[in-house]
Amino acid sequence: MTEQLAADDWIKQGLKALARSGFTALKADPLAKAMGVSRGSFYWHFADLGAFHAALLKRWREIAAEQIIADVEAGSDEPLTALLRRSFSARLDLERAVRNWAAFDAAAQGAVRAIDRRRLDYIEALLKKRGLDPAMAQARSQILYWSFLGFALSGTPVPQARLQALLDELLRMMSA
Repeated sequence: MTEQLAADDWIKQGLKALARSGFTALKADPLAKAMGVSRGSFYWHFADLGAFHAALLKRWREIAAEQIIADVEAGSDEPLTALLRRSFSARLDLERAVRNWAAFDAAAQGAVRAIDRRRLDYIEALLKKRGLDPAMAQARSQILYWSFLGFALSGTPVPQARLQALLDELLRMMSA
């Protein structure tokens, strides 16, 4: 690489490595090698590995929650339908990798708890907007989120027609 790297370049490479190889790949030397630079560049941008991990987890929250919510809100489709389509059709390698990391790391565990809370609150708000009373919205948002997590963590591909039928059924259940 001939141009100078920014912290964002390291974060992007870190997210790719995390999704592909898991949290054990989040070390300066292998990341630098993959990017064709010295690890000095890493330490120019991050005080230590903990600071890098914190930046990765912050970016994960941005792309796995905040950006999705912003896109759903900006779209023209009904929000819950748009959220389900997007969430259940996304590549979820990074989701699985971060959740695996959280089993071994307190900071990752905290990030997972925070994103779970953010997502649950958003789903609950969407259900309330659809007219569900608060208790029902809370219960159904939890059920819907557990469905997503089961799907995400299974890693089992589902044919598109079958997935659409399942999403349609989830929407019927949430509206009943």
